[in-house]
Amino acid sequence: MSTLSSLEHRRRLPLRRRIFPLIAVAVAAPLAKMTPHRIRRVLEFARRGARPASQRQALDARNAVVAVSLRCAGNGCLQRSIAAALCLRAKGVWPTWRVGVRTEPFRAHSWIEVDGRPMGEPFPAGHYLPLITVAVRE
Repeated sequence: MSTLSSLEHRRRLPLRRRIFPLIAVAVAAPLAKMTPHRIRRVLEFARRGARPASQRQALDARNAVVAVSLRCAGNGCLQRSIAAALCLRAKGVWPTWRVGVRTEPFRAHSWIEVDGRPMGEPFPAGHYLPLITVAVRE
């Protein structure tokens, strides 16, 4: 969605910690090609029964996805955010998943957040106007 000027720092994960992120990235790839309505419906289904994620859990999931996928470390913000959310769901928790825009200059972006804070993103809260939100159900 938005353009990055460089890849994010990718740390290496031990083999045993790569399994869930790799599966989540593989599942997120075809999901990212669906219409926004379908993506929302799939993620709303996935979040059912989950507890709210902590900031540490969300940041760890995002970093794990970035570590196993070159696309997610670069311009693949939609796939990255879906994969991170699915990775968290495999642990029984859910972040707030968002897609938003800004107008000057026009940019679209997708991210996960916890307690109103974007996780691992280079922008502050409120930088993008959220258009689609899939939050945890209380």
